[in-house]
Amino acid sequence: MKRFIGIAALVIFASFTGNGQSMKFGHINSEDIIRALPEFDSANVKLEKLQKELVNTLELMSVELNNKNDAYTKESKNLSELVRQTKEQEIVDLNRRMQEFQQNAQEQLQNKQVELFQPIYAKVDKTIKDVGKENGFIYIFDISKGSLLWFDETKSTNVATLAKAKLGLK
Repeated sequence: MKRFIGIAALVIFASFTGNGQSMKFGHINSEDIIRALPEFDSANVKLEKLQKELVNTLELMSVELNNKNDAYTKESKNLSELVRQTKEQEIVDLNRRMQEFQQNAQEQLQNKQVELFQPIYAKVDKTIKDVGKENGFIYIFDISKGSLLWFDETKSTNVATLAKAKLGLK
């Protein structure tokens, strides 16, 4: 809220102290630009492939755990104490390994997401800044971030077309 008030105060101050030049404001939905990039689709495919691989491995571990559990339940009454304890320990160890795998898989997936998408976000961010500088905008608001509560579309320029052109998108 402080930030918004600060920006509003700066805009009001600039409009009173300006020397007759019109101030150019722009807006963009950066998420639309990001989703239009071919790199976005490629990154999504890679991320989904990794996710599927991790889920498949976890499912195999789950099947193995269920099989060991079922076998233990059926045989436990006929097993010696030492064999029963060994089988119980195997089940406990496999359960622990599954939990560790799940935790590591989630971390790996998040790291891969950052690795794949950070360059895309940086590219779009740089493009928006370049468009702003090249076209004399004072501010460009990103309406996809939810930080802008209202703007008059007739007095604000949608710079998406300029950004798409700079990125070679249609």
